[in-house]
Amino acid sequence: MTKWTASDIVDQSGRTFVVTGANSGLGEVAARALAKAGAHVVLACRNTHKGEVVARSIGDNAEVRRLDLSDLASVREFAAGVDSVDVLVNNAGVMAVPQRKTADGFEMQIGTNHLGHFALTGLLLGKITDRVATMSSAAHQAGTIHLDDLNWEHRKYNRWSAYGQSKLANLLFTYELQRRLAAAGSPVTAVAAHPGYASTNLQAHTESVQDKLMAVGNRIFAQSAEMGALPMLFAATAPGVIGGSYIGPDGLFEQRGHPKVVGSNKKSRDEQTAKGLWSLSEDLTGVEYRFG
Repeated sequence: MTKWTASDIVDQSGRTFVVTGANSGLGEVAARALAKAGAHVVLACRNTHKGEVVARSIGDNAEVRRLDLSDLASVREFAAGVDSVDVLVNNAGVMAVPQRKTADGFEMQIGTNHLGHFALTGLLLGKITDRVATMSSAAHQAGTIHLDDLNWEHRKYNRWSAYGQSKLANLLFTYELQRRLAAAGSPVTAVAAHPGYASTNLQAHTESVQDKLMAVGNRIFAQSAEMGALPMLFAATAPGVIGGSYIGPDGLFEQRGHPKVVGSNKKSRDEQTAKGLWSLSEDLTGVEYRFG
């Protein structure tokens, strides 16, 4: 059977994609592939200088708009400037950073990876025509949602546990969003993806000796960013992708390979936790979703 690649992306002419974190890494690769397929791509970046460099190299199909997911004021400003979008690609994220807070007082990883994207999706939902694709990670397997201490105010901070919590939140959010969209009879679908072990600059910002260790791992074990972006590109563009799907690599332990539908753990399918996280996320962000 032929393996799906970026060359299999169907014609996206006339369609608009918003890709968060598109100034580097998997987001940049995805933006380039989408633009090559004819889409108009909005590079939603905190670092607009880097974004402009990427956009100029892509050409007329790309534009840059500032978005800082760790600042809800920036999220609201960005969303207000978007008229219509076919596909929202929630790609940006931080990984295993030291303990610090967002502009709104959230723990940085849950604040950026989940709450920022939760707010962005809610603010754009009435303008989205096709689907919401959100990047999770195999690290969701190590995550636990603490609804009574989502922002690590009462526990000793652990950077990797915080990352796992944020990636588990991405899946709980995706599955709950799909349930709510389906219940409302919406044509919009929600899907998720993970890149396996892909070599990107995400592994270079832990501000610890782990940066050097992961740099070695990137050179020896990781697949390319081009391969790592394929599950998200498939989730965002492939016709017939079922809402609530989770797409990852087809290789051993889902670490590398071409896109396929994969499974996620029991915690990610806990509907009570998903509802609790949804309610808490609306309270924390002040963004209330409206369906129908």
